Amino acid sequence: MPPLPDPSPKHLSLGPLETEIMDILWDLQVAKVKDIHDRLLSDPDRELAYASVTTVLNRLTQKGWVTCDKSHRAYLWRPRLSREQAQVLQAHNQLQQFLAVGNPDIVAAFADSLDHASLEQLDAIAQRIQAIRQARGG
Repeated sequence: MPPLPDPSPKHLSLGPLETEIMDILWDLQVAKVKDIHDRLLSDPDRELAYASVTTVLNRLTQKGWVTCDKSHRAYLWRPRLSREQAQVLQAHNQLQQFLAVGNPDIVAAFADSLDHASLEQLDAIAQRIQAIRQARGG
């Protein structure tokens, strides 16, 4: 598993349109507002103002998810982290929230609901944790 990205976004939560725009940026790697707007409007039943895309991109910049560079006469938007890094961050955040509950009964109820494939994944995770502890001398 890759390490947590540094720096990470200031705010991890994304709304549905923000998530959709991030998916487009991860696909394109660099885009103008028009590129993103055109992709979003590829669905003929969808209506979305060009200015709304700009507003969401500015919000994503403030949250720390994208950067904007002015190149010639156009603004170019880029993701600050890869899709994989975002998945690692979001999974880490969810795990921290789960562990923050701290109630062993809740964790045990979760463990009771796991299927065979999930148990195999937990075994693999336990082995990784044990290897990390040994490497750290613990």
